[in-house]
Amino acid sequence: MDNPYPTQFLTDDLPDGQPVNLSRRHFLGASLGAMVLGVALPRSAAHAQSVAAEIIAGIRVPAFLVIRSDSTVLLRSPFIEGGQGVYTGLAQLVGEELDLNPAQFTVECAPPGPDYRLQNGSRFTGGSFSIRSSYDTMRRLGATARQMLLQAAASKLDVPANSLSTESGKVIHAESGRSLSYGDLALDAAALPLPDAVPLRSEKDFRWIGKPVARLDVSDKVTGKTTYTIDLALDDMLMAAVQHAPRLGGEPGMIENEAQVKEMPGVHSIHRLPGAVAVVADRWWRARRAVESLQVNWSYSTLNTPHAMPADFSSAAMRATLASAPGPGITAESAGDVAAAMNSQARIVEATYDAPHLAHGQLEPPSALARWNDNETLELWAPNQAPDDFQRAAAKIAGIPLENVILHSPMLGGFFGRHTLYEAASPFPQAILLAKAVGRPVKLIWSREEEFLRDALRPMGLARFRAAIDAQGLPVALECEAVGEGPTGQVYGRQPDAVDSSAVEGIVGKHYAIPNRRIAQVPVPLPTIIGYWRSVGHSMNDFFYETFFDEMADAGGHNPYDLRLRLLQDKPRQKALLEAVGELSGGWKRGPFSGQDGTPRARGVAMATPFGTEVATIAEVGLRDGVVVVHEVWVAIDPGRMVNPAIIEAQVNSAVALGLSQTLVEQYTYVDGAPQARNFGPYRTLAPSQMPRVHVRIIESGAPMGGIGEPGLPGVPPAVVNAVAALTGQRIRSLPLSQFTFQTAAI
Repeated sequence: MDNPYPTQFLTDDLPDGQPVNLSRRHFLGASLGAMVLGVALPRSAAHAQSVAAEIIAGIRVPAFLVIRSDSTVLLRSPFIEGGQGVYTGLAQLVGEELDLNPAQFTVECAPPGPDYRLQNGSRFTGGSFSIRSSYDTMRRLGATARQMLLQAAASKLDVPANSLSTESGKVIHAESGRSLSYGDLALDAAALPLPDAVPLRSEKDFRWIGKPVARLDVSDKVTGKTTYTIDLALDDMLMAAVQHAPRLGGEPGMIENEAQVKEMPGVHSIHRLPGAVAVVADRWWRARRAVESLQVNWSYSTLNTPHAMPADFSSAAMRATLASAPGPGITAESAGDVAAAMNSQARIVEATYDAPHLAHGQLEPPSALARWNDNETLELWAPNQAPDDFQRAAAKIAGIPLENVILHSPMLGGFFGRHTLYEAASPFPQAILLAKAVGRPVKLIWSREEEFLRDALRPMGLARFRAAIDAQGLPVALECEAVGEGPTGQVYGRQPDAVDSSAVEGIVGKHYAIPNRRIAQVPVPLPTIIGYWRSVGHSMNDFFYETFFDEMADAGGHNPYDLRLRLLQDKPRQKALLEAVGELSGGWKRGPFSGQDGTPRARGVAMATPFGTEVATIAEVGLRDGVVVVHEVWVAIDPGRMVNPAIIEAQVNSAVALGLSQTLVEQYTYVDGAPQARNFGPYRTLAPSQMPRVHVRIIESGAPMGGIGEPGLPGVPPAVVNAVAALTGQRIRSLPLSQFTFQTAAI
């Protein structure tokens, strides 16, 4: 459990008078009856703000570390663990400087508060940014705590501090042979002022940073001890399920069978909510059966309701709207004179690419648990990637001061951008209202059908390309218009004359030496609620760009791998990475060629520059009954520097899986304003039998640290589609590939 407002540092002994019991009853679950403790809440918002104003994020060791009497450490993480390995990485960073094995750390998510806003005054888990945004901060925190322990030991042993050293959880005085454990020194260290500056360990002396330290969360996950929001329980708790309006913008009217449903077993009450109806019951299955039995007359306002879904909306019509949207759009990147270069060349290559909406489909269905306490506080357990944002939203929904909202952020059962604060896409507002209405704790779980209906989707996108090829077959001009909108613009508001970076990332900033370029966004609003999806704009834009690159290579008579090498001659980091993935794959060959089993194969290649990391990908494909089979994927990844190579390899493997899923089968399709798939099965995802062998090579170039969780994905779709083109002669410009039937070209 999170301690909502921690003041502890280096000791389990809470100061007299400060702790209060925030739970009226025992909290059940993995804590097995442990009480939830915190410090007294400030009763004045002005006081809370003045305290926050004095805090500089990331420097107060007391906010982050608790050293226990057995010398193990509780680390409060600014970031939320959802399978990406951030808890382990942070323990490696702090442990390296604290001189404590990461295995001795317990890590939990920190509560909202200014101490943890390490990202330019904000706090968010996403964008493959957690470790790289906190690398130096976490190391300094560990080094500061170590220095305070040394100072405490010097006083206790009556020796100079410079005569002491540390060794995995203890301070040693070599001359006398005496030693003290960190636990023995914790209380004394807590009373010392923070040192102004502390030295950091030399990288050549690292013992845990850069090493494949075992994941801290694996044991609890495989033994079922990890507690997610969906697992939590409180005494006197009720369960709730909802039925949303079939289309966004609908509101519940008359319920024809309300009286009959109230009489169903276990039903406590029926509630009308914004855009939904809910049933509260003693068990969730009873609540779900009851709410799905409600015969609701939904009314749709004729007013301009934000994001109201048109009754005639369809994916096919939206794709046509994007394709017909006129340019030239808002310039995102420009170099040289594209118009002159286009007019000077005889060969012009043109193509239009598109990609569909996608669902998140994370393992854990959305859920939230809300309780109103006797001291006028609201306690909320909710999956989220931004605790401060969710706390603010909860306070607004509840109509109470911010400091009266106690937010807990349990481990996420998968997220991929799903648990950002999106309009109408989270259950916690409903849980707050239901708990208030019934006067008891309420846990709300969305069924898969409701999750798929209200997901914040990866946006549909389209890109129009045009390139000029010179007499040597080299591209000398490239123009692209990315049509649609990105999640950043919809979530945070798009400036009228500014480019939404999330709509063009993966098309801008490419390293190829094409002298004349113009990249633009043609903004077209989508009526759907859209959100961040793993690798965001890169998830489709690198597919658009890197497959069109192969079209340029073919038009100029060049092998696409060789052309990439040629156009990267002045980019040594990227060129070395491309050569590395070629070597990793046993030497580049495009095909078609015969595989070891005698079936025709071909390979495709792609480059990507997502989230400060460079990636090169090669995929080998074949066909089975006209369906694409991916046999091997090779990924060379250069994050600049690394903290844990085992986590990098695991993240690349999972990113490849998700990249293949969207390439081969995934699509979220609307007809008549409603999604056609409301659960797994109709919404196809990658089957285990479709997962290829994945080979990973990590290269540390020494460049500034990049991200890890998402960069392995963007190169997969173009590498696979480029391989399919080599194998079949069919150039595919629309995903997923399951829309098509293929035949092998002659070898």
